[in-house]
Amino acid sequence: MALDQSALLDLLDALKTADGGELMRRMLAMMLQELIDAEATSVIGAGPHVWSADRTTQRSGTRGKLLTTGVGDVTVKIPKTRTGSFFPALLAPRRRIDVALHAVIMQAYVEGVSTRRVDDLVVAIGGTGISKSEVSRICAQLDAEVAAWRTRPLDEQDFPYVFLDGTYCKVRVNGRVVSQAVVIATGVRADGHREVLGCAVGDNETEAFWTEFLTDLRDRGLHGVQLVVSDAHRGLVAAIDRVLQGAAWQRCRVHFMRNALAKATQADGQMIGAWIRTIFAQATLGAVRDQLDAVADSLHDTHPAIAGMLHEAKADLTAFADFPQAHWSKTWSTNPIERLNKELKRRTDVVGILPNTAALLRLSSAVLIEHHHEWQDTDRRYLSEASMQLLFPSPPIPLPVAAKDKKRPTSTRQIATALSATSRSHTRRVTPHRGTRLALLVA
Repeated sequence: MALDQSALLDLLDALKTADGGELMRRMLAMMLQELIDAEATSVIGAGPHVWSADRTTQRSGTRGKLLTTGVGDVTVKIPKTRTGSFFPALLAPRRRIDVALHAVIMQAYVEGVSTRRVDDLVVAIGGTGISKSEVSRICAQLDAEVAAWRTRPLDEQDFPYVFLDGTYCKVRVNGRVVSQAVVIATGVRADGHREVLGCAVGDNETEAFWTEFLTDLRDRGLHGVQLVVSDAHRGLVAAIDRVLQGAAWQRCRVHFMRNALAKATQADGQMIGAWIRTIFAQATLGAVRDQLDAVADSLHDTHPAIAGMLHEAKADLTAFADFPQAHWSKTWSTNPIERLNKELKRRTDVVGILPNTAALLRLSSAVLIEHHHEWQDTDRRYLSEASMQLLFPSPPIPLPVAAKDKKRPTSTRQIATALSATSRSHTRRVTPHRGTRLALLVA
């Protein structure tokens, strides 16, 4: 629609004081707004405050839309309608350059690029910069992909081995900067390949939080779990016992070593660590547990606290030895998932303080999805398929079933009679030739 006299005078005064760039932005914004209003009038069937029999609906205010153009960012107002919806064809679909720009920003966000560097990148390709809030808004488009991955079914195969761990990141919550826990679960499938099973964000690693997370994994189809590997966090261990009943628990040897050495002096730490490592250098189940007892006995007089820890944790620290020896070095600690934690921390440390919990979950999930896809794309298995078969012994061979029309003997006499008849039926009767019989009689 055309501007009235007052609006034109105001626009003329603004253009007189504007520089060249501002002049172009104002003129472009005015032109785009006129085109949008004209299209809205055509769709609605009447202009604002105009009665018409052709009207299909009524206007209901406007909403602002920020556009990035070659001369800078401009804001236009898109009319809202009481029924249905309206979006100008001029703006949809977005230009290919806008789609590419959003893709670059999302990838930079996932890669852990700082907002300042993203801002410089946007300016370099023709924009006027971008704020932290705008980066977060654009990256919210990842939410659909993240939600699909976090809710995917897990019932296609057994997951004999499951690894659990968590890390903490800085998040702004209710105006305060706090640390929130990001918990991660990975698993080894029955065919030897790895998957990232899922992740969640919470205030801390309480039993209730871990129970909710593990229950969600189970509801998505997680099954066939034989060994769970984690640290000895009290809430986590309780949640494992509650949700993953029937699975053995392996206490991470790395976390145990840290806890044990914390009770020794720095001078004795290296020697004690070497002794504890000999437990994991044994070749058989019996040797592993005997060595643990030997190390604990040798430390009893000089370091009774560490000796007590070894005796108390014996079953949990050596649970790996009940499984195939080829798997020991990859199931006695949470080192595989620790590498994911480090990568996640690297990305979040560059971003700094996440604006909210949703942003932390989005970034964490996007990083884990990236690693999950890398694991799926490779032909290399985490554990060999042949060694994984040792976890699934062959079922016993069933005995042949008697025909339905034959009565099975029930009493002892019937069983003996049946066996005698079977023996007679399988005994070959040899009848001498007639000539041979006569020769014997004559003799």
